[in-house]
Amino acid sequence: MKEMKMTFRWYGADDPVSLEYISQIPGMTGIVSAVYDVPPGKEWSAESIAAVKTAANAHNLAFEVVESVPVHEDIKLGKPSRDEYIEVYRRNVKKLADAGVKVICYNFMPVFDWLRSDLSHKNPDGSTCLIYRDAEVLAMDPNTKKLSLPGWDESYTQDGLRALLAEYKSVDEEKLWENMSYFLHGVIPVCEENGIKMAIHPDDPPWGIFGLPRVITNKKNLERFCKLYDSEYNGLTLCTGSLGSSASNDVVDMIRHFGAMRRIHFLHARNIKLTGPRDFNETGHRSEDGSLDMYDILRAAWDVDFNGYIRPDHGRMIWGETGRPGYGLYDRALGATYINGIWEAINKTMCDRK
Repeated sequence: MKEMKMTFRWYGADDPVSLEYISQIPGMTGIVSAVYDVPPGKEWSAESIAAVKTAANAHNLAFEVVESVPVHEDIKLGKPSRDEYIEVYRRNVKKLADAGVKVICYNFMPVFDWLRSDLSHKNPDGSTCLIYRDAEVLAMDPNTKKLSLPGWDESYTQDGLRALLAEYKSVDEEKLWENMSYFLHGVIPVCEENGIKMAIHPDDPPWGIFGLPRVITNKKNLERFCKLYDSEYNGLTLCTGSLGSSASNDVVDMIRHFGAMRRIHFLHARNIKLTGPRDFNETGHRSEDGSLDMYDILRAAWDVDFNGYIRPDHGRMIWGETGRPGYGLYDRALGATYINGIWEAINKTMCDRK
């Protein structure tokens, strides 16, 4: 029987979803969390890391995956100050390894993390979900208008955001690749020394926005990324919803390819429904609810002997629940149970054949 480790995102003590409730989800082994009150580029205290671990362990949950240790913009921009921030990152890696963390999920997206046009789109059944409409997002171009965009970092002032965007005008895709390589060569050796794996998250959505470069977008680019520092410790968070939001990406093929290379350290299982070119709705996890086949995804993971960490990614808000968009309890718990059910069925079917 092949095993993977089912985990659940937890945003700390302020998360409306409690560790007690997470621990009650069948098959749940651990949480995915971070130190959320320290800005990018600053060092995490050993005490803060230990507090997350202690809280999780008190509910029989492991804390072995961090999502995320943010990469400071100066590193992405390739500014002279990047060495200082990379050194801080290296110290954070060591502290996390000392606390028993095995995987760090992070991204290299300039300025914006994941972006959506609506965080509470109402479905016909009364549930709400996250959606992306490219035309609506582009109409909110922060270079020319006041930005009101779901999913972006509101710690920036309007002037601060425009100044940062102006700095990126000199950073095209090739320069971003160069800056990413510099970062990896500074960090991965420390990961190898301390037994902790880096797992980059795909750009979400996987295309350029507002003139900013995005490169972790497709199979070809993931291949290039893996070659920037050829080590098992330089790996991927394979997010099915992020990559699958581009119709040109074959997520199942990517899992088979990079899984065989032992580069997938973390799997985000999310379903989306493609509604047009660069438009999509996030859905329940079932295959029939979206454009991605969750059975095929998990069968590919099984076939390449994936035994890493997985979590049910963004869920809808159902049964009257309110909270952090995409990160409610109920739909993600259903997703975890659905995923575990498929995995058990694959395990038993394949073992019977043998």
